[in-house]
Amino acid sequence: MNSPEMATIEQDALGEAMKAKSFKYKGISFEKRYTSPEVIDAIEHMEIRDNDVFLVTYPKSGTVWTQQILSLILNEGHRNGTEQITNIERAPAIEYNIHNVDFKSRPSPRLFSSHLPYYLMPKDLRFKTGKVVYVCRNPKDALVSYYHFFKMNPNIKCTVTWEAFLDLFIKGKVLCGSWFDHVRGWYTHKEDFNILIVKYEEMKKDLRFNVQKICKFLDITLNDKATDIVVERATFKNMKDDPLANYTFLPNDMYDKSKGVFLRKGIVGDWKNLMTVAQNEMFDKVYKEKMGDLPMKITWELNEETAS
Repeated sequence: MNSPEMATIEQDALGEAMKAKSFKYKGISFEKRYTSPEVIDAIEHMEIRDNDVFLVTYPKSGTVWTQQILSLILNEGHRNGTEQITNIERAPAIEYNIHNVDFKSRPSPRLFSSHLPYYLMPKDLRFKTGKVVYVCRNPKDALVSYYHFFKMNPNIKCTVTWEAFLDLFIKGKVLCGSWFDHVRGWYTHKEDFNILIVKYEEMKKDLRFNVQKICKFLDITLNDKATDIVVERATFKNMKDDPLANYTFLPNDMYDKSKGVFLRKGIVGDWKNLMTVAQNEMFDKVYKEKMGDLPMKITWELNEETAS
């Protein structure tokens, strides 16, 4: 059996395994263990408060990192170390409310997370009620991180090869759909929302500057000491050692910790360690076809010596 035939079989097997564990609704695939079409529909009518904050990302684009940043900005008790609350409880996902948090009873300012495309978000956000912090990461690194993360899913029983996952990612046949559609949708509809678009790579390059930018967007003033604490506790190393932020508290039936860690590397340019020259050239071609008309600058590599 030649290599192309084997690759096709692997892609088909992975695709079928994912279909069995997910459902597709309004163009997006969701994991059926933790949500339903009824939950997604109800999000449209979610009541929004003026000071609600929604962190929105495509998977593996800095979600956990920015949860930490926003949690530290919004919660003085978190900065002071007096509140032992995990970030998944501080910033529950509106489409995957796995802890059954009562959103209505949460005190303001409420912080939520989401991987939803713009058109499935609460409709009141389009009246500029509430604020959206959208974090964008270059798709090659998001892809590589998503691949390693996906291999930790204990409910996928087939072999997850890089080649098969790359193909499904390019085609948008992964949970949360296409990176290209997600980023394009939010970027081209940014005028409809009270939104701040932050780039993962820019946060890596200058975390303090971006913390201050987020504070300004949220109309929150932190003194230098408080800002220093946010920056220090939001470094990758400190988060990886923080049981409230590193997601090690999730049970093994959600993520198989023997196959990896939730916070893996957190670097820019890791795609170079996995993508072949041919795969990289193919990806560049797809990116140009799907995103080339947008005035977006993507950072593919970063000198880690200059990063925060």
